[in-house]
Amino acid sequence: MLQCCKNISNRWLYLAGVTVIAGLFGAALYLQRVLHQDPCPLCMVQRFIFIAMLVLFAIAVLHNPKRTGAKVYAALIGLFALGGVGVASRHIWIQHLPKDEVPACGPGLDYMLENFPMAEVWKELLHGSGECAAKGWTFLTLGIPEWSLVWYVLLGVWAVAIALRKPA
Repeated sequence: MLQCCKNISNRWLYLAGVTVIAGLFGAALYLQRVLHQDPCPLCMVQRFIFIAMLVLFAIAVLHNPKRTGAKVYAALIGLFALGGVGVASRHIWIQHLPKDEVPACGPGLDYMLENFPMAEVWKELLHGSGECAAKGWTFLTLGIPEWSLVWYVLLGVWAVAIALRKPA
């Protein structure tokens, strides 16, 4: 079995990353459109990070980099994964705050994009709001931000493992 895995090209391993993130994004859209779990500001930031990671994995599939390129992709994907870990951790923290310490709900994203400078929009998105404290959907006792945290770690480790393996 291990010998079989050694013969898989990095292109297929990057494609696995694309497939996983596409599946995660499909699940997020299902939760939003079918189960009416509208994303909060921190969820929107996490989606943006997943999309950036998907784009990097997809470019790596097309590029099929050698060792140095794989390390560059691993570093970039790893940085986004670390950013995602940070945002998901903040989201989890907000969800576990006592009710009286939850931040107030802010204006909607559409309103902020129309009326605030982009720096202020990013600040508000990363700060989170009262709607981020709602727990909503869970699976195996973990909510959406906990699952996001797990997947950021796994995808970051996956990208690094691809960069560190011996070329096929």
